[in-house]
Formats: sequence, C-alpha cells, structure tokens
Amino acid sequence: MSLIHCRFGLGQLLVEGGEPERNLTRAEAMIDLAAGQHCDLILLPETLDLCWTHPSVFNEAESIPGPRSDRLCAKAKQYNIWVCAGLTEKLGDKTYNSAILINNHGEIIQKHHKINLLTVEQPFYEIGTMVSCIDTPFGRIGLNICADNYIDGLPIGHTLARMGAQIILSPSSWTVDYSITEKDDPYGDKWLKPYGILAGWYDLIVVGTTSVGYIVGGPYEGKKSIGSSLVVGKKGLLAKGAVNEFAGDLIVVEFDVPERKERGTEIGAMLRQRGWKYDEPLPR
Repeated sequence: MSLIHCRFGLGQLLVEGGEPERNLTRAEAMIDLAAGQHCDLILLPETLDLCWTHPSVFNEAESIPGPRSDRLCAKAKQYNIWVCAGLTEKLGDKTYNSAILINNHGEIIQKHHKINLLTVEQPFYEIGTMVSCIDTPFGRIGLNICADNYIDGLPIGHTLARMGAQIILSPSSWTVDYSITEKDDPYGDKWLKPYGILAGWYDLIVVGTTSVGYIVGGPYEGKKSIGSSLVVGKKGLLAKGAVNEFAGDLIVVEFDVPERKERGTEIGAMLRQRGWKYDEPLPR
C-alpha cells in the first residue's frame, strides 16, 4: 500500500483583536494563496476572528455554523481545498475556543473545543469536554488547540494518538513578551518538545499554525504573537515559519503520512517495544 503524500499550507496570519472583518478578509486571502500554491489543506490560527482573549469575545462571538465559518466554507468549496481554522464560538449561553475542519466541499466535518485552557483565558471560554479523530483522504486527523499540546496537557495528544491519529492539526496563538526579538526563539522546548514527543513515540505528524501581531485588549495586552508555526514528524522538524511579529506568511510543506498500523492494545505494545514501561507515566 503506497503512502499518502500531502501538501499542506500553514497560514501564519496577522490577527487583530476585535476586528473580525479584517481578520476574516486576511484569512480568505490566505486561502486564495494556498489554493494558488496547490495545497491540499490549509491550517489557520486559533480564534482568528476576534483574537485570543480579546474582550469582544463577550459580545461578538458567533455560532458555528454561522456567518464567519460560512465564509471559510465558501472558500474551501470554491477552491476544492480543505481548511482547518480556529474561531470563537457562541453555543447557547456559553462561549468556546473552537477549531473546525472543513472538507473540500465546504462542509464542517469536525469540531473541537479547547480543553487545556490557560487560567487567564478561563473567564473568556468554557472548557471543552471531548476529543475526536476523523478519517479523511489524508489519513486519520485529530484536532486540538494550542495549549492542548503543553507538556502538562499531553494526555490530550496521547488520546488522539490512541484513536489512531496520523496527523494532529492544532490552530494556535503563541504569545511572548514584547521585548522578544528575532534572535530570541522561545518556542524550542515549549513547542518542539511536546510536538516531538507525540510525533516520535507514535510516528505521526503534528501541525501547528500560530498568528502574528501585537496583542491589544485583554489580559495579554502589550504582548505579541511572533509566528514560528511548526510541522514535526517522527524524525524531527519538517517546517517552521519565520519568527517575528510581522511575519504573516504562507508556509508550504509536503510530507508522506505515516501508516500507523497498530490499533488498541497494539499501541501499548508498540510503546513498550520503544522503551516505555507500563508502570511508568506516559512518555513526556
């Protein structure tokens, strides 16, 4: 059986707090660009509509499906491209930090609510209660969001791996202090390490796209997002975005999807064969 070959785009996008129209317009333009580069799928950042923890969350969050997700769905259908994106979701009387996967027909086929919420974002979003994978032409895909991949949140990734995920897509919004410059890349251990743990132990691909720009409003006002979007596989780094607050860009990466033949308890047997002991914590 031949390996599945993929061409993915990472839409490292400028996201402005409380500016959904400008943000969605940029997201649409990034999808245009990815389609022009013949990408099979584009991954866009976390809460790209309103920006992470911006106070507009309380009054301007929308339902999914809704007008904002509809715009992304229309682009997916227009270009026959898959789109994964982070949006702020109003669901009943609750608001969620959500990720959606849209197929090439413009249909939302998967949704994830962020689980490992930072303390500062808990006043803004409800904690998610489910994880899921879905079979696609690119293999089995699992969704999570940003800090769901923290070292202390790795059980989320381990669960997706146990479900047979071959690719984990993670819309993200990585923030740093305003004083960080291009020569200071703070994301090595913070993101490469947990991505590498999941990719290395299970032989899967982890893809994270983050936003760029200065944070205005909310608890992180004055900080900034500086890109450095990542794709990590079993053998290490496959792609990385530029590192600065102005690095809005499309990063295109091609890879073969790992087969991942093990299922159920076979996964545990595989981990033990690779050095994990059943009476120890999960690999970290």
